[in-house]
Amino acid sequence: MNLDIVKDKLKNNLNKRVIVTVYGMRNKISRYEGILYKIYPNIFSINMDGLEKSFSYNDYITGDIKIRFL
Repeated sequence: MNLDIVKDKLKNNLNKRVIVTVYGMRNKISRYEGILYKIYPNIFSINMDGLEKSFSYNDYITGDIKIRFL
């Protein structure tokens, strides 16, 4: 999977609900649910009831985060 494929996939789902699962250190897992809000050259953001959270495309490519489109 390359960066262009990831960006296109996210652009096609802009303003839709997503769940982002973050796999952290020491088996810590965090889940964020919100609207895919903005797409920037190096990151994308989701809006969770007024709170904005940003993630890197590289984290998705390496498997550090998973994105599920609702």
